[in-house]
Amino acid sequence: MQNTSWVPFFPEQASTVAGMVDALYFYLILVSVAFSIPVVVGIFVFAIKYRAKEKFATPEEIHGSMVLESVWSFIPFVVSMTIFVGGALVYFYQYTMPENAMEIYVVGKQWMWKAQHGTGQREINELHIPVNTPIKLTMATEDVLHDFDIPAFRTKADVVPGRYTYLWFNATKPGKYHLYCAEYCGLNHSGMGGWVYVMERRDFDNWLAGNASGQTPVEIGKDLFEAKLSCASCHAGGPQQRGAKLEGLYGSTVKLVGGGTVTADDDYIRNSIINPAGQVVEGYQPIMPSFKGQVTEEQLTALVAYVKSLTPNAASAPAAPAASGGPAQMPAANAAAAPKGGK
Repeated sequence: MQNTSWVPFFPEQASTVAGMVDALYFYLILVSVAFSIPVVVGIFVFAIKYRAKEKFATPEEIHGSMVLESVWSFIPFVVSMTIFVGGALVYFYQYTMPENAMEIYVVGKQWMWKAQHGTGQREINELHIPVNTPIKLTMATEDVLHDFDIPAFRTKADVVPGRYTYLWFNATKPGKYHLYCAEYCGLNHSGMGGWVYVMERRDFDNWLAGNASGQTPVEIGKDLFEAKLSCASCHAGGPQQRGAKLEGLYGSTVKLVGGGTVTADDDYIRNSIINPAGQVVEGYQPIMPSFKGQVTEEQLTALVAYVKSLTPNAASAPAAPAASGGPAQMPAANAAAAPKGGK
């Protein structure tokens, strides 16, 4: 385990992307130093060499140089392009979700992080994960803007009210690493932190086995869907079905009233529950009530997980790419996983 009694200026590299981020960062420092030193030295040299020696002296005429003009145009161009390419490579690697990742649901709340594993285990301000395994976080917030940040992994993403954001990483070293909220979120923002425990696979399996799992997100969502919210009364299928079909929905293209289309991803399902009138599915009436304020973010996440489970291979369905400010938000949707009532 690493020494966690202090926060190092440069945290340990503990993920597959950490080396790439640091290489780009140090390259930027090198470029900055390489340009700053000649400029500063040149200021002093020119100030001394070309200082005014006679009050009314006529200065020597200086002609331009094509070579000089070309050099100081070409070199900055090459440097800026290397920075752009390096940044693009890091960005696309860091924010392209792997298809085989282990999915964990995270909800931010003033002032704590709540996580739930696909097998049902829950954690607060802690996250246990196996080493050398891609981990995908599907994140939401119950109140204000937060930011999920693990410095040792060199990765972070905003958790934005009203939509899902995504983050993935692959930890390479077993250990205990700091977890922070990197966005000011209120008076106790500095206390909104925790730890990520990276474990060998056998130790992680033992941890799972030793912790009561309770219901999985899919099981919680199914219970909400079938009993507590009575979604099945309209979406269960059969001749009396009034709501849109949910089986095979996730990842598909949904046709809307008015001729538009939308991809059925996590945000689409979420918005179908809290804003069912936003976009009505072709062939259905806008009769579903809004459940905004009646279900929590954790319940919304469970409902989304259940609807995704109705589609075979849902894990490989397309998802919005994440960014430091969160993924692009899909339009409000109206046809999926909608509790109670058709649309």
